[in-house]
Parts: sequence; C-alpha cells; structure tokens
Amino acid sequence: MVQYTDRLKYLRISNNLSQKDVANLLGCSQVAYGMYELGKRRISLEKLIILAKYYNTTLDYIAGLSDKK
Repeated sequence: MVQYTDRLKYLRISNNLSQKDVANLLGCSQVAYGMYELGKRRISLEKLIILAKYYNTTLDYIAGLSDKK
C-alpha cells in the first residue's frame, strides 16, 4: 500500500512546487512540511483537506486508499 507521505511528495513534484510553496499554502515552515513528507511529523486533517482541495484530489487518494485522483 502506498504511504500518504509518498503521495504528498508525488503531488508536490508533479505540480512543480517546492516544499516552501506548499508550506506557504499550509501556513507552516518548509522544515515542518519536509517532516510531513518524511513521515517524521503527523499532518493534521485540516492541512490534508487544504491539500486535497488544492490538488483537486480526494483524501482517499492522498491516504493511499484509492488510486483514483
């Protein structure tokens, strides 16, 4: 099963965004966002919802429960 951390990184890179770009969107530091991608810090549901809306995808996709974007 795909980890949500892999999906966060995939979505960011496929949208040509830096970690700093996504951190600005979420209102956190680049270091904090980098830790989300590495799985060293848990991302809140509120931030996941922001990302799902921004990337026009579902929470299921980000969580690795579905391959449908």
